[in-house]
Amino acid sequence: MADEEIEVEGKKKSPLIKIVVIALVAILLLVGTAVGTMFVTGFFDKKDTAAAELALKNLEEGAADSKAGASDAAPQKKAKESPELQRFENSYMELEKPLVSNLTNTRKVIQLNLAIMTHYDERVFKNAKKHEFALRSVALDVMRQMTEADLVKPEFRKELAAKIREEMNAVLQKYEDFGGIEEVFFTSFVVQ
Repeated sequence: MADEEIEVEGKKKSPLIKIVVIALVAILLLVGTAVGTMFVTGFFDKKDTAAAELALKNLEEGAADSKAGASDAAPQKKAKESPELQRFENSYMELEKPLVSNLTNTRKVIQLNLAIMTHYDERVFKNAKKHEFALRSVALDVMRQMTEADLVKPEFRKELAAKIREEMNAVLQKYEDFGGIEEVFFTSFVVQ
C-alpha cells in the first residue's frame, strides 16, 4: 500500500514540474531571441563616429567644389523685389441673437443674423458690444422700413446691409465719437 501512495504522489507532482519547465524554456527562448536580434542589428557594435564625421566633411567639400564650378557656367538667379502691399486686417464679430421684423404693409417677416467687419482694432467690437441694444434697435428700424416690393430688387440685400451699416455707424458716432464698422454681412437671411 505504501508503494501505491508513492506512485500517486509522483503522478500529482509530475504535471506541475512539466509546466514550470515549459515556462522556463519559453522565457529563455524569448530572451535568446531578443538578444540575438540585438546582436544581428548591431546593437552591441562599437560606434565609430569619427569615420562618419570624416565622410560627411568630404561630402560637404565635394558639394562646395561642384557649386563653385557650376556657378561659373550657369547664370545666377536674381532675386526680384516684391512690392509691399498695404492691406488692413479684417476682423469680424457676429451679433448673438437674430433680428426679426415685419415688413411694411405686409404679413411677411424678415429674420436675419448680422456680422460686422472692421479694419480697426478691438475697440470697435467693444463699443459694439457695449451699445448692442442701440445697434439692434436701429437695425430693426431699417428692416421694418423694407416693403414687399423691395424684396424683388436684385440688390436688395446689398442695399439693406449698406443702410444698416450707415445707421450702426451713426449710433457709434453718437455715443463713442467713432463708428468703425466697414461692412455688415448676413450670416443667415430668411423671409417668410
